[in-house]
Parts: sequence; C-alpha cells; structure tokens
Amino acid sequence: MGNLLIERKEVELNPTQLKMIKSGWSEEAIDKTVVEKITYLSDGLKVKGYIAYPKDKSKKYPCIIWCRGGIGNAGVIDAFNARGIFGSLASWGYVVLSTQYRGNDGSEGHDEFGGDDLNDITNLIPVAEEIECANTNVWGIEGWSRGGMMTYLTLTRNNKFKAAVVTGGIANLRCNADESRFMKRLYEVTMGKYGSEGFAERCASRSIINSADKLSKDTPILIMHGTGDDRVLPHDSLDLSYKLLDLGIPFRLVMLEGGDHFLKSHRKEVDTLRKMWFEKYLI
Repeated sequence: MGNLLIERKEVELNPTQLKMIKSGWSEEAIDKTVVEKITYLSDGLKVKGYIAYPKDKSKKYPCIIWCRGGIGNAGVIDAFNARGIFGSLASWGYVVLSTQYRGNDGSEGHDEFGGDDLNDITNLIPVAEEIECANTNVWGIEGWSRGGMMTYLTLTRNNKFKAAVVTGGIANLRCNADESRFMKRLYEVTMGKYGSEGFAERCASRSIINSADKLSKDTPILIMHGTGDDRVLPHDSLDLSYKLLDLGIPFRLVMLEGGDHFLKSHRKEVDTLRKMWFEKYLI
C-alpha cells in the first residue's frame, strides 16, 4: 500500500494556550509529546485528522484510535483541544490517531454518521505504518458520545483491538429519539426527519444494541456513563450491558453518579479508569 499520509504539520499554540493545557490536562501533555494535524487518504477522499506520539522515539508504542463525538462540524476537534486530549493520551505512552470524519473540517465527502465514514476510522490503521515509533501490532480504540457509537460499530468490523473505552456512548438510536432534544437534532442533521422513509432502518443499523453479537469476545470494553446525562441517556449503556452479559463479551460498566454528558465533575476519575484500562490490556 502506498503512502496514505498526504500532509502532517505540528500543532502550534501560543504561550497562554500552552499554560492552560498544562493546567487543565498535564505538563507531560505538552512537554513530552508531539501533536500533528494530518490529511490522509480514506477511500480516495482527503480527510483531516490528528496524530500524537511521545517525543522519546527510542522505542515503539501501542496505538490508540480516538473517535470524536458531535454532529458534522459541531464537535470538530480544534488545535487547542487536540493538543490537550491527544497530548495527554500520548503522554501515557501511546501513539494516538484520530479522524474528523469525511465532510468535516474541510475534509472531502459527507459525514454519514456511522455509514461509510466508519472507513475513516479503520483507514487510520495503515496510516500508523508511516509513524516510526508506532507498534502497529497493538491497538486500542476509544470514543465519546457519537464517537462511542463509532467505536462500537468499528468493533463489529475489525477484531484487531485489544481494548476499547466508551464514554457516554450512543448504543440505541431509536431508543432515545423521543427523550433527548440533542438526539432529535442529530437525526435531522445526519439521517433525515425522524420517522421518514428509511429512517428506522438507518437507526437500527447504527445501533449496537441490534448487532452486539458481532462484537469480539477478545476486546474488553470499558463503558462509562453519567447518571445525569440528558443528551445520550444512561439507559443506552445499561441496556447494552445486559446484551454483553448474555453474549459473554468482557466489559466493565461504570455509572458515575450525577455525571453529565461531559462528566466534568468526574474528570480525574474518568482519566484514571481510562489509563488503567489501556495499561491493563495494551502494555
């Protein structure tokens, strides 16, 4: 396979922004990592994304794909958040790859919300071959909100991942359409009017609750969800956990008391759990 990385450029921030990241994430996120914005080929489309890796390139590091949430350009990861989110994860000793999905942030194509844009995730796997410090034999995957849905669906297509982390993930699209204004808006932007022709089929095909039997028993999943989440309702993760139990798929469910969709009040706890999960299965 030829080179998929078309362009890569290190993210540059001003001193105030760097100070904010050191305070909000960690000093290591800045001091010990490199974060680059990339353009790569996915199904022939030029798609934007990010890569991050430790500055110490004397050894190879496991790879983690990070799946963003949001709708279209609402949820695109900007340079500041990329430096914090991906720099923090890379500082734990990983090569991180993330996509903005086709149709977003100047990428070619259209955001399909769990359709062919899933290829934008799996096409990051060969991109890692072009990162010299990447151990392309060890893979993890993580997603939040819509990114959780993308993570689940990716796991049904690829059994390469040794661990997965999902936070506030969408597991059943039809289930919470009438209960969350956020979900209704999401439907209108990505899949048409709620209840329109073909809508139910699109919802069903993007709901892991209907295809959990395709998940690998070799990929343990850490599922975290705030009990106060009013965007993606907590029962998405609760209902899925019953399916995973029945199917014998290894998982850990953590319901965080009073936590909102962004789990602001539980951030340190969430990071501790994420770090522990990846260390347990990837290192």
